[in-house]
Amino acid sequence: MTLPQLLLCLSLSVLCVSSKPTEKKERVHHEPQLSDKVHDDAQSFDYDHDAFLGADEAKTFDQLTPEESKERLGQIVNRIDENQDGLVTVEELQKWIKLAQKRWISEDVERQWKGHDLNEDGLVAWEEYKNATYGYILDDPDPDDGFNYKQMMVRDERRFKMADKDGDMAATKEEFTAFLHPEEYDYMKGIVVQETMEDIDKNGDGFIDLEEYIGDMYSRDGDAEEPEWVRTEREQFVEFRDKNGDGKMDPEETKDWILPADYDHAEAEARHLVYESDQDKDGKLTKQEIVDKYDLFVGSQATDFGEALVRHDEF
Repeated sequence: MTLPQLLLCLSLSVLCVSSKPTEKKERVHHEPQLSDKVHDDAQSFDYDHDAFLGADEAKTFDQLTPEESKERLGQIVNRIDENQDGLVTVEELQKWIKLAQKRWISEDVERQWKGHDLNEDGLVAWEEYKNATYGYILDDPDPDDGFNYKQMMVRDERRFKMADKDGDMAATKEEFTAFLHPEEYDYMKGIVVQETMEDIDKNGDGFIDLEEYIGDMYSRDGDAEEPEWVRTEREQFVEFRDKNGDGKMDPEETKDWILPADYDHAEAEARHLVYESDQDKDGKLTKQEIVDKYDLFVGSQATDFGEALVRHDEF
């Protein structure tokens, strides 16, 4: 497992749905996690590709020509249209997106399992994970990339212990899944909130104040004045995030922010895809409407710009 893969899989700083500039980042943990990309269609459709296909399959489609993408997309539409009435509803899309994300999580866990169950005993012990992930890094007291790996390891061990329900420091497949994807498990959501607060709470008082909240999303970087969306976020903090009005977010308020119980990301993405593709505005999509917007569903940015993409063995 490479270090970039480690950081991708273990980072809990994910970006969520946003129509605002890419300077903004938010810490909403998708249930299931749809993508770590910014949802800004003006910039790219990468978020939509990950949500619709799953992250791994989206990478495969990135290598296809427009013709190949459209052909495969048509085949996928046949599978999404469960009642075979020639129309794809929001509900059918929502179900497909959830299945795609569950498949991605399962494949991700299987991939990492093989790299960490070193003695092949059907368990991943903490020592196995630590040695496989941090062994060679911890030998270097001053890594060039500036990451504090010892601190990362301490956090990982704490999360591992939380996921390890029986306390034997050896994770079953289910416990290992909870470790890698804690936002998927109710009993792990406390650690998601704790890690998020630790990342944002710069003064270490155990709360997130307004400036820490804004600072996690936006860095002025010489801007003469804050963008409008930052001023809106300040209002959001006061009116909605800080529910008890004490000027800061406690753990419960932070949980409501990053893990909203009443928000289904798969449904929101399904409605977004229908809205963007529904040419006759009947609330449903034909195969042709979907294929006509293939770039939104599956098309790669490189393909959109006409760059040649070559697949060596598949075709």
